[in-house]
Amino acid sequence: MELKEAIKLRHTVRKFKADSIPEDIVAKINSRIEELNSRYNLSMRLVQDFNKGVWSILKFISKNTSNFVLLAIKEENDKQKEFLGYASSDLMLYIQTLGLNSWWIGGTYSNKVEQFASQEIVRGILVIGYGENQGKPHKSKTYEEVASYKGEPPSWFKDGVQAALDAPTAMNKQAFKIEGEDNKVKIIYKESGFSNEDLGIVKHHFEIGAGKENFTFEE
Repeated sequence: MELKEAIKLRHTVRKFKADSIPEDIVAKINSRIEELNSRYNLSMRLVQDFNKGVWSILKFISKNTSNFVLLAIKEENDKQKEFLGYASSDLMLYIQTLGLNSWWIGGTYSNKVEQFASQEIVRGILVIGYGENQGKPHKSKTYEEVASYKGEPPSWFKDGVQAALDAPTAMNKQAFKIEGEDNKVKIIYKESGFSNEDLGIVKHHFEIGAGKENFTFEE
C-alpha cells in the first residue's frame, strides 16, 4: 500500500484491540521515527504498553490506548511545530500501510506521558494499535469552501485539495485556505493552538495528492 492509498483508508480510531504490535512492525515504526527525527530535528519516540488499561494515557476512558508515539519538538517555534505536523502525518499514513490505526491527540492526554521527554517540548501524542474498527470519514468542507486557483485548476491541484480535505485537523475544523497559480501553491491556516501542526499535516497530504514534482509551496 502506498501513502496516497493510505490517505483514503486512514480515519481516526478511538478504541483498540488488546493485540500486541509484532516486533518486526515495531522495528519498522522505530526506523521511520528515527528517519523523520533526523530529517526535521524532532524528538518523536514510540512508547509501548504504557500502564495498559483504559486509563492509561488519556484523561477519559478509551479502550486499550496503551501504545503511542510521543510528538515532541526541541525548540518552541512555529517552524518546528509545522515540521512536527508534517512528520507526524507521514508517520500516521505509514502506520496505516502497516495495517495499524492511529489517533492524533493534542490536548486530552494525561500529563504522565511527559515523563518520556527530557528537555523536549511535548505537543501531542499519536495513539497507535489495531483498531476495533477502521473509523469513519470526518465531516468535510467542499473544494469550493477551501480552494481557489487563478485560471482553470489543473488535475494535480484538485487532487491535492482533495487529499488535504482528507487530512485530520484539530477539532476537524479544516481552518485552511489553499490558493494556486501556475505551479505555485500557498496554504493559509487560521491561527489557533495547533494551527502550525495542522498546517504541516495539510501540506503533507496536499503534497502526496498533488505530486510534489508538479508544484512548489509559497510561504
